[in-house]
Amino acid sequence: MALTVVLAVLAAFFVRLVDIQVVNADDHVADSLDKALAGSQPLYGTRGSIVDESGQTLAGSILLYDCQLSPLLITQIDADIANGTSEAEPWSQVSTEIASITGSTPEDVQAIVSTALAEDASSQYAKLGSGLSTEQFRALADLDAPYLACFSHPARTYPDGAVAGNLIGFVGSDGEPLEGIESMEDSCLAATDGSLSYQKGKDGVIIPGTEREVPAVDGGTLQLTINRDLNWYLQQLIAEQTQDMGAQSGSILVVETKTGKIRAAAEYPTVDPNNVDGAGPNDRSSRIFRATFEPGSTFKTLTAATVMDAAGQNPLSTVVASGRETFANGARVNDAFGHPAYTYTLAGVLMDSSNAGISKFSERADVPTRQKYLENFGIGAGTAVGFPGEAKGDLPPLDRDNQTIYNTAYGQGLTTTMAELAGAYAAIGNDGLRMPLSLIESCTKADGTVVTPDLPDPVQVVSADTAAKTREILESVFLQSGVSKPLLDAGYRVGGKTGTGEKPDPATGGYKNGVYYTTMIGLAPIEDPEFVVVATLDEPLKVKSSAANATAFQKAVAQVLKTYRVLPSTTAPTLLPKFG
Repeated sequence: MALTVVLAVLAAFFVRLVDIQVVNADDHVADSLDKALAGSQPLYGTRGSIVDESGQTLAGSILLYDCQLSPLLITQIDADIANGTSEAEPWSQVSTEIASITGSTPEDVQAIVSTALAEDASSQYAKLGSGLSTEQFRALADLDAPYLACFSHPARTYPDGAVAGNLIGFVGSDGEPLEGIESMEDSCLAATDGSLSYQKGKDGVIIPGTEREVPAVDGGTLQLTINRDLNWYLQQLIAEQTQDMGAQSGSILVVETKTGKIRAAAEYPTVDPNNVDGAGPNDRSSRIFRATFEPGSTFKTLTAATVMDAAGQNPLSTVVASGRETFANGARVNDAFGHPAYTYTLAGVLMDSSNAGISKFSERADVPTRQKYLENFGIGAGTAVGFPGEAKGDLPPLDRDNQTIYNTAYGQGLTTTMAELAGAYAAIGNDGLRMPLSLIESCTKADGTVVTPDLPDPVQVVSADTAAKTREILESVFLQSGVSKPLLDAGYRVGGKTGTGEKPDPATGGYKNGVYYTTMIGLAPIEDPEFVVVATLDEPLKVKSSAANATAFQKAVAQVLKTYRVLPSTTAPTLLPKFG
């Protein structure tokens, strides 16, 4: 009989157990979860790295930690210690250790907990600190304090400081991209955060089996076309030249002629993305892409190429020009120095940088033709780079007025950018074919997918023969001026042109008195150009002409050729005649 009773009781328990755990399990789980506390925390994805052409990191992400305390658990453990039921270290001692790790004082750490308890005696959260380093996190973890929890999140770091800072840009304290490539390529670099949600009991302990995770997706790796070491060297170089000449700013741009890839873009002053506040507001981006200027005599090269390609001229074609010429439409053009009427060759006009001479040559191509060639050279169109806030040169109708027809032949009355000008000269170096400029090599997504930029088609601006003749002229320009001598001594033939552009004065509507924007641009090696190098200075004071740029330009060209192991020239240069 007793056995029957026992079996009946066990059967009843069994039936009830099946009812609870099987038949009505969902209802009971729902009831328990209703009484549980919901919790969640973000799972941060890592923002992608920015690397140079060889994979060297220019921008990356590190982990920082936000740490919190449970004031309620602290009071409970201290109570257990007082009751003799716990051998844990008391809060007074642990808070001292925490303070030494976080760089605070024990009193400040203890105040975090006491303030939270004063507001809510059951408080399970008090913020200890944010942005703690990995070393601090590890030291805190070694304390093995059950009421201390830390959660990681990514933060941005720039290991080379200001190197290419003008291009890379920076992100805000909240991780949002604010400038440069960080902003321009955010679609590649940005991570997608995930989340971890769970249920926890009143004691704050997570209920097993309630965790639900949405994984984070890391950002992609962005590879640039620039060379980190070359950019570093050129930044030091242009900083020294800018300061030596008392200029407001300076820049050096290097473009590979056959690809349009930008290999260096150095500027001074610039920004260290690790310390944005250390740079002035005007120094936190790239003047190479955002600043426009009157190019001055560097435009004579484009005019010479135009009249050779469209009007049958050649380097030995001649004009008669004095130091001051008045044209049939009333326009007047002066040279930088007075001289009687010379019978100039086209090469000689560029060698003497004669405004009057190039203006006379420009008449041999009609105005619509000249306008079209400048457009094809990329003047006024910006570039394919798409840099944030990138400016475009101002190319007006060349026949806007009688003076503009001639002024534009020698780079006055219009504006361009360093990038536009470099692209135009690169076309001359690349047998007349202008390649779109690029700064981005590729984006490798987190899943391994590689995305390359969608660039416009190249433009054949002038014929290969015209480009070769233009390069012959440019070599004679540098030979005659002596700019190429240090490079020739090193075994390299180079060619190029200088420009001293006037600066507009907003106050008067005219030009500033006695200050200029100076440019030196060249191709190397000139017999088969691989690179365009441009060096500019804004308002140099020690030397106010483009001669101020010579040292920086020469050293920059030498370093570019050394970096890319370009073989010395095997043929001798030829100096074209200046006069016919």
